[in-house]
Amino acid sequence: MGNENKKVILITGGAGFIGSNLCEYFLAKGNKVVCLDNFATGHRHNLKDFISNPDFTLIEGDIRNASDCVAAVKGVDYVLHQAALGSVPRSLNDPVTTNDVNVSGFLNMLVAARDEKVKRFVYAASSSTYGDSESLPKVEEVIGKPLSPYAITKYVNELYAEIFSKTYGLQTIGLRYFNVFGRKQDPNGAYAAVIPKFVMQMMQHENPKINGDGNYSRDFTYIDNVIQMNELAMLTQNPEAINTVYNTAFGDRNTLNNLVNYLKEYLSEHDSKIADVEIEYGPNRAGDIPHSLASIDKAKKFLGYNPKFSMQQGLKEAVGWYWDNLK
Repeated sequence: MGNENKKVILITGGAGFIGSNLCEYFLAKGNKVVCLDNFATGHRHNLKDFISNPDFTLIEGDIRNASDCVAAVKGVDYVLHQAALGSVPRSLNDPVTTNDVNVSGFLNMLVAARDEKVKRFVYAASSSTYGDSESLPKVEEVIGKPLSPYAITKYVNELYAEIFSKTYGLQTIGLRYFNVFGRKQDPNGAYAAVIPKFVMQMMQHENPKINGDGNYSRDFTYIDNVIQMNELAMLTQNPEAINTVYNTAFGDRNTLNNLVNYLKEYLSEHDSKIADVEIEYGPNRAGDIPHSLASIDKAKKFLGYNPKFSMQQGLKEAVGWYWDNLK
């Protein structure tokens, strides 16, 4: 890629799981990448492979500070906004901070992007927006009532993005992520995602605990599918494709029991004792949706999305990465 094609991409939350994967990918494609992160949930070790790349700039700052947002968007072509406080349980425990980051911080970023006249603002939306809607698969135009403060914040993001598109002409695309997993996802902490947490526990021969009977199902989505969606959303030239939201998923669902069985199978290839690890079951978790499955027809139609990794293919890759990096 010649220098004339170098894009300047701001990735907020770029030290987090999804953000750092996006940084790595777009740097490898010859772009300039700016990362804005306050390291509340992101990690410096996620940046170690490219921190010294001359095309990479790290800005330590907080999206809750408007001046940090203004500094971060200077000279930027595109924004991939990943910064947020994730986790339904966290939002139930502390709705105020979740709202400050996910709503006020989001609005700060929209204003900064509008004022800098960036070409497009692509942001992480969430499957939690479907709330209590029971229809499956989830189609973008049919949502229910939110079931958690987190879900409310992510829905408000979509409403704000739509208003900024209509009133200020800022091009926006929201990506409703469905249970993303893969390399660099943090297995530690109170709000660790289920896959890295289970992997870590099994590697230590501890018994993973499933909330509920294990029959809740999710559309587990491997990180590389998410990277593909971000790139398509950022670069699409189809005017019909912008100023809307898309499910970002594989379009298949697996129960938590299925998930655990695959993890045991793939991990026991590295350590045969893991095949004997017992699974424990506990009560269902507040704010959890029983079943989640995305229709990806809209993304296929308007963006040409073609996800390459099923849950099983993604788990194989992820397990290999965790085995090499967490032991």
